[in-house]
Amino acid sequence: MKKCMRTMNIMVMNKSKESKKAGILSPLVELTKAQIRSKILIKLKKQKEEDRNRKSKKIKQRLFRTQVFTKANNIMFYIAFRGEVDTEEMIRESRKLGKIIAVPVCQKDRETLRPCILDNDARLKRGPYGVREPALESFIRMDELDLVIVPGLAFDKKGNRLGRGMGFYDRFLSKLPKRTKTLGLAFDFQILPSVPTRAHDVRINKVLFA
Repeated sequence: MKKCMRTMNIMVMNKSKESKKAGILSPLVELTKAQIRSKILIKLKKQKEEDRNRKSKKIKQRLFRTQVFTKANNIMFYIAFRGEVDTEEMIRESRKLGKIIAVPVCQKDRETLRPCILDNDARLKRGPYGVREPALESFIRMDELDLVIVPGLAFDKKGNRLGRGMGFYDRFLSKLPKRTKTLGLAFDFQILPSVPTRAHDVRINKVLFA
């Protein structure tokens, strides 16, 4: 009996080592989408503002070094919401480089987003779900966008993304021309070995994180 138990313990230890090598022992793996969302939202809320600002600046530096950013003329950013990677400085400096900046406006009745030009002096209002968006709408066509910067609660390195559960970004991303590049921005704790996906979920091209 002791020999049998010892053999079982060795098997468990070996399996554990293999799992660690494969990177699948993250506490957020094997959880449902709802469970992952809940845990990441708590982490975002608890993260110190100084850490958020520091990491956001690192991510901005990495973004500005990418070829897709330097080549892009028309870029859709998101306006950060509830602890997400801050994009304010990215937007401001992108404008200085002569780029046209758009942000998403929520079309609640159509359950999708539309890219809206964000001018320097644009007045912002709260959209249907609390995300800030331009009060005066001046839309740009989706096929005019060169790059879309995408938020998310969790990502994996294959480009799978977990949003807030409404499906707005997935519907929007599914309609983008193939030439339009997509980049996700995240903090390190938002990067998982794998993200649970369904048929309607849309992958992004790359994720930048710090």
